Amino acid sequence: MDIGEVNSLSCEEFVEIFGNVVEKCPLVAAAVWSRRPFNSVSDIEAAIADFIDSMPNSGKEGILRCHPDLAGRDLQRGTLTRESQAEQSQVGLTQLDPAEAAHINALNAQYKLRFGFPFVICARANDRPAILRQLSQRLGNQPARELPLAVEEVKKICHLRLQNLLCPVLPGPAQLGSTPPKL
Repeated sequence: MDIGEVNSLSCEEFVEIFGNVVEKCPLVAAAVWSRRPFNSVSDIEAAIADFIDSMPNSGKEGILRCHPDLAGRDLQRGTLTRESQAEQSQVGLTQLDPAEAAHINALNAQYKLRFGFPFVICARANDRPAILRQLSQRLGNQPARELPLAVEEVKKICHLRLQNLLCPVLPGPAQLGSTPPKL
């Protein structure tokens, strides 16, 4: 889909396609739709970031509360969004042994108790050890420090989800033959 096609989408179509670039927050996509026309994927991303940044802290916390616990209840119940399932699977959070699962669930519970929202990290930008390290380290943050960190992670996730939707991956040499394409 090119940017012209994005700009021609109805609000309903836009929300259908972009409603989960911010986890379970179609309201963000609906609000951003009115900022068309966009010149690029970066424009869409900037509009989303501006919308999130303009929210009061309670709204930002609400966005964070829409995220699932890593390796948590939604994973166990099979109710993760398609995107979250892929992201958690990519870093091995779907294949934890019982001791690892208990450890991350305990950390998730401590984090939620301390901050009032689940731990959010861009799984695709990290590996499993880095995620566990960040979860442990960020538990020591003050709430005023943690909220902006968590919101920045939402923006990283959004960036990658937008890239998946609008920036098709060029085929690798194996799909094209022995020589890479000239760009």
